[in-house]
Amino acid sequence: MYLRAGWVVMGLAIVAGTAWYAARDPAEPARERARRERAEQASAEIAADAQPMLYRWRDAQGQLHVTQEPPAGRRYERVPRDVPARAIEVDGNRP
Repeated sequence: MYLRAGWVVMGLAIVAGTAWYAARDPAEPARERARRERAEQASAEIAADAQPMLYRWRDAQGQLHVTQEPPAGRRYERVPRDVPARAIEVDGNRP
């Protein structure tokens, strides 16, 4: 008698679990894809911010500066710190 009651309880648990699984909202493919794209974009931004950078800017006299800290109140360009020497471009006319 106890054995039969155990099988009934186990069967009811399986049926309840299956019903719960079937009744839940399936993830929409478009929503899941958008979430994954946002996560990848955020990851890329974090990785870009983690790279060591130099800041290239010009002062009021037009002199070019390259510093480790961005200047306050001036336009600047971020330059990756660890670039191969062949990738560095020197152009004095560049803003």
